[in-house]
Amino acid sequence: MASWQLQDAKARFTKFLNTALKKGPQIVTRRGVETAVLVPIHAWRSLQQTTQPTLKKLLLDPGPRFPNMAPKRAR
Repeated sequence: MASWQLQDAKARFTKFLNTALKKGPQIVTRRGVETAVLVPIHAWRSLQQTTQPTLKKLLLDPGPRFPNMAPKRAR
């Protein structure tokens, strides 16, 4: 991933966007610290779908649905 200083990304946004579309995610830095990433929309959507299970998947999953719902009782 390439890294862009904030002022460069703002000044040359079209190039910044085109680079993200052609080469993938681009990192934005502020004062040398990585602060944000510009990713193409297809990459963003695929990340969103893989990280959040659907309600249907949660309900049909064979594993426990509500782990640690009730605390264990002391003897």
